Amino acid sequence: MRKSDKKIENQLRIALTEVCETALNNFTGFEWLTHLVNHSNFPKSLKVICVFDTNDNLSNFINSKSSHELDSLIQKNLFEKGINLKNITNHISYDTEENCQTNNNGKWADRLE
Repeated sequence: MRKSDKKIENQLRIALTEVCETALNNFTGFEWLTHLVNHSNFPKSLKVICVFDTNDNLSNFINSKSSHELDSLIQKNLFEKGINLKNITNHISYDTEENCQTNNNGKWADRLE
């Protein structure tokens, strides 16, 4: 990993940790988030995955339009760290522990590949 990649990774980690802490307090069922990125195609390749405990809680979250709030929070925190994404919704996906357990025997490394 190049020095510039390490700097970007650190900025992502800081921004997304702040988002995670806020989301844990504000969204029922929110568990954690992670990101995937190909640094040679950054920022286009950035993908943030927000994980909820159950499909019901994720469905309630999306139906309540809270996803717009979380999307905006992610975009704001990334922007504050110098990472500007034109259409944040293209970079965010949602998943659940329930789906990972059912489809991947709880192995997130397999699920995120």
